[in-house]
Amino acid sequence: MSTVGIVLSVILGILSLFLTIIITLQSDRSAGLGAVSNSANNGSYWSKNKASSMEGALERYTKIGGALFLIIALLINFFA
Repeated sequence: MSTVGIVLSVILGILSLFLTIIITLQSDRSAGLGAVSNSANNGSYWSKNKASSMEGALERYTKIGGALFLIIALLINFFA
């Protein structure tokens, strides 16, 4: 394995720990039957301002981390 592959593997390991912590910090989304019709949060103050809250930030970091994880895993595949 080349030096680039080793560095990317270390970054992937750190990113996986980061993602594990971020996903663990997120709250449950089990809203029951209301989640099916999306009537539980339809038009509420919380749903409109969710992006600026801690839950919105955790969701955004999860998406970014997941995309980085996929990209780095593909790069490791090409360099290894």
